[in-house]
Amino acid sequence: MIPPLWMLAAAAAVAYLLWTRPAAPAGLPPLAPVADLLGRPLPPPNVRLRSGEDPYPSAGGFNYPVIPWLIVAALLWMNLQDRPAPAPSPGPAPVVGLDLRGRFVGPDAAADAATTAALLEELAGAIEWDGQQAEPRLRTGAAFDDLRRSARELRTRGVSLGARQQAVRDAIKTFLDAEAGTEGGPVDAASRAKWVRAYRAVSQAATEATR
Repeated sequence: MIPPLWMLAAAAAVAYLLWTRPAAPAGLPPLAPVADLLGRPLPPPNVRLRSGEDPYPSAGGFNYPVIPWLIVAALLWMNLQDRPAPAPSPGPAPVVGLDLRGRFVGPDAAADAATTAALLEELAGAIEWDGQQAEPRLRTGAAFDDLRRSARELRTRGVSLGARQQAVRDAIKTFLDAEAGTEGGPVDAASRAKWVRAYRAVSQAATEATR
């Protein structure tokens, strides 16, 4: 197991202090020589080197004091490599009460899910916009449902997605009945908002099914 980073930093600090400790003050015996990392004694502290002179001529000019830092860097790199990879972030949570993931089947599953998502989002936008007009054209729950059927027929050129994706059809019907209600009479602003939220929730659930 690799030591904690604070231990590595402490070891590096101690090595640095030992390597760069000053010579003994006047009148005191010289400090005992400290061996370098290769086992060779360091030059006595009272030896003055000429400018540019290498204390280890046979070393080819290598800067040995950098060795402790190279070791520390290697240990830090090993510590980073030893950390586990972060877990992937979870995907968006499914719509409460409606999960269409895995319900679209067959070779057209992805296309049907994308069509359902786009269709329901368009319906939600149309109903919402209509409610903002001075004289809304869609005033009943039955009108909202008729709009959905007509839009589906026009979008798919008469192809019934419900017949091809029966599990999806049943799940969406149950969800819409619970969220928007089954009343086909006049709707007020609150009821219209329920239909808009319900249609957008179906669109989101269908979008999640494509991922």
